[in-house]
Amino acid sequence: MLRAPTKMAIKFKFTYSLIFVMFIIVFLATLHHHSRRDLTAVKRNGLYYRNDFISSASNYTIAAYLRNLTGRPHLAGTPSSLGAAVYVKSHFERLKLDTRVVNYTVLLSYPLSASVTACFSNGSDVPVPLSEPGVTGDGGGGVVMPYHAYSPSGSAYGKAVFLNYGRDDDYRELAAVGVDVEGCVGIVRRGGGLSRSEAVERAASRGVAAVLMYTDGDREKFAAGVERGTVMSSLGDPLSPGWETGEKLRLDDPRVRDKFPKVPSLPISMAAAGIILRSLEGAEIPQQWTKNLKNSGIDFKKVGPGPTMLNFSYQGEKKMATIHNVFGIIRGLEEPDRFVVLGNHRDAWTYGAVDPNSGTAALLDIARRYARLVSLGWNPRRTIMLCSWDAEEFGMIGSTEFVEQNLMNLAAKSVAYLNVDCAVQGPGFFASATPQLDDLLLNVAKMVRDPDNERMTIFETWAVVSNRGANIQRLSRVDSDFASFLQLAGIPSVDLYYGKDFPVYHTAFDSYDWMIKFGDPFFQRHMAVSGVWGLLGLHLADEAVLPFNYEPYAAELLRYTRSLSGVLEGGVSLDPIFDAIRELTAAAKAIEEEAKKLRKDETMAELLILERRMLNDRLMSAERGFLNTEGVNGRQWFKHLVYGPSTGGETELDFFPGIVDAVSRSTHLNNTERGAIIQHEIWRVARAIQRAAYALKGNLT
Repeated sequence: MLRAPTKMAIKFKFTYSLIFVMFIIVFLATLHHHSRRDLTAVKRNGLYYRNDFISSASNYTIAAYLRNLTGRPHLAGTPSSLGAAVYVKSHFERLKLDTRVVNYTVLLSYPLSASVTACFSNGSDVPVPLSEPGVTGDGGGGVVMPYHAYSPSGSAYGKAVFLNYGRDDDYRELAAVGVDVEGCVGIVRRGGGLSRSEAVERAASRGVAAVLMYTDGDREKFAAGVERGTVMSSLGDPLSPGWETGEKLRLDDPRVRDKFPKVPSLPISMAAAGIILRSLEGAEIPQQWTKNLKNSGIDFKKVGPGPTMLNFSYQGEKKMATIHNVFGIIRGLEEPDRFVVLGNHRDAWTYGAVDPNSGTAALLDIARRYARLVSLGWNPRRTIMLCSWDAEEFGMIGSTEFVEQNLMNLAAKSVAYLNVDCAVQGPGFFASATPQLDDLLLNVAKMVRDPDNERMTIFETWAVVSNRGANIQRLSRVDSDFASFLQLAGIPSVDLYYGKDFPVYHTAFDSYDWMIKFGDPFFQRHMAVSGVWGLLGLHLADEAVLPFNYEPYAAELLRYTRSLSGVLEGGVSLDPIFDAIRELTAAAKAIEEEAKKLRKDETMAELLILERRMLNDRLMSAERGFLNTEGVNGRQWFKHLVYGPSTGGETELDFFPGIVDAVSRSTHLNNTERGAIIQHEIWRVARAIQRAAYALKGNLT
């Protein structure tokens, strides 16, 4: 039997309910207060940690790291290279970073013997010097003799002939003055938009029997330096093209054999090249070449062929060797499955003070400073990976094997890849990036003092030198470890360095002594690069909303397309690309407005956390939209249709590689066939831009 509640019971229940409601209100208010306080602390600490990172820079420690790294040569696959890997590993372990080493067994290339003799018209035979004076070694613990990795072994005896850069236009100029290069030993100077492999391949296709390659310019006392390098035409282990360890192809497999030149080649010094070039007779130097040759450092008048004969011999070996990638990892607290990757290669042709260990020293110092922040209580929102790659000099092998092995995870979870190779080559700050990172890069450059002018920031000096604001370059080239991250995996990337170039590149003079005399005596430039590099990592790892802006990307694509319209002839239309860019521009503006709102809203509500995560995923994935599964025609490994290498290496266009290749390879076709090939590539680029727009929108068509 139910009874009606008494007045006292009703009063008690009302009082209890009121107390409970008041408790909930106070609890929520307290929770909100703590959330606001905690968020404010995070923001304050974020600025605090960035300031501490800048203030804890030390030129002394960077100098010590570089001195230890460059005590002996460390060519990839040699015992001394393993010693350098152990040094980096031990450093990460001392800092209590999660340290890992991943080994790969890959095909590398080493010299056995080489000789070149110049047989002059007066009857004298003179050995051409192939090594730097006073430099000896065996490659294992000493300096490896100058050679081209993956050059085939072979010998040749033929007239010497000067080929300039070895471009198609250069051969046309030679033909115009009656020079026949078939059977000759060609002298090529590095540059002209061609890689070493492209220069040797073009020579082989025209019947040149062997190639000697030198680097000219104002080398002063370093004219005797010899630039080593690879002539393989692909990236990664040549025996596993497109995949990491496991199945290996045979050396005689066409997929392997076609990566190597058909004729042997050797690097020689500018001084050695001068001995040969000044002895040439025959045709006059073509008028088109004389302007660039005025400052080449060698005074000669004729291109040959002959009368000087060259007796060329090279013997090398390709063999399996173990390389070592070393990783130091700081696990993210809130988004541990999102990765910010900082990388530098460690292997060097010789001592590698500039290339690459100025960058390695900077990476080790960033690790030290990040570890210091951890000891102060900092935890990044996202996981940071510090990567020390091996065998970059042979064709970005260490980083490429890693990307191929982890392609799916990297494509889905990587925020950005930040690369430094030669951190310091000389004066002047240079940066390359995918355009969505432009704003962040410029903002960080405003936070770091210029090492050569303390009254200015890097940004201020950069803007003055470029004469039109800070000039951020792009990443179509294939000369460092960003290539596989961007051009295969579609990960937003940055590449940083001080100094345009340096006279001891890949020579035995790239030593600690050169650095303290010429490159950066007080290691101030090293600190500047590590400052920009490390701050980029902190922003990308810590900011709740990723600091990406795709509006500069859309503007850059529009500029590219307008430039392309001035090159293309009639019969094709760029309207599909213009339409896709308009769609990308609208999507970029819309997502930037979303990002601004989410950055301003400081609440920690779960819904907003989810919204930020979803927005970040769209910002991360848009770069992948520029990839095409079929890749660039003829170079299928390269998937990026905006940035990547083209076979038309002589063109000034460094974007839309598929379109540039189509223009280059269709010159012999009639207008209808040529137009169809080019138009197909235009449509492919348009669809790629549209995919990026869809990714930013976060919806299906």
